[in-house]
Amino acid sequence: MDASSFRTVLGHFASGVVIVTGASPGGPLGFTCQSFFSVSLDPPLVAIAPGRVSTSWPPIHETGRFCVNVLTEDQESLSRSFAVSGGEKFSGVGWTPGPSGSPVLTGCLAWIDCTVAAVHDAGDHLLVLGRVSEMGYSNGRPLLFYRGGFGSFQA
Repeated sequence: MDASSFRTVLGHFASGVVIVTGASPGGPLGFTCQSFFSVSLDPPLVAIAPGRVSTSWPPIHETGRFCVNVLTEDQESLSRSFAVSGGEKFSGVGWTPGPSGSPVLTGCLAWIDCTVAAVHDAGDHLLVLGRVSEMGYSNGRPLLFYRGGFGSFQA
């Protein structure tokens, strides 16, 4: 099985887009993540899958806390800016500290504040389980990713 075919087939599954954020001694950190899902209601667990080459995940992991920010349909440019490695991702970006100190991005559709419960090897990614400690939401429509492009949900 080649990687291109695998990506093409899995690209037929629409997913929401999130930015995972954390607070480090050097300042706020974050990265765009499409691999996010709920795992358990009791206890409340979610999962993210940062790439092994991520430069943002290791310092977030060291703190033991992170926040998942679910993006709205008008936050595509934010998603793109947090998808690149390095740089001043938070420059000009509104946010407030969540209960754990991790950034909650201004205007996001929902946020889920977590503590790291477990980290597992998962090929070229890591599978991170987060225990949900706090959360919140607002009104709006989600940013979706499908077959290599962004879109929105039309009710």
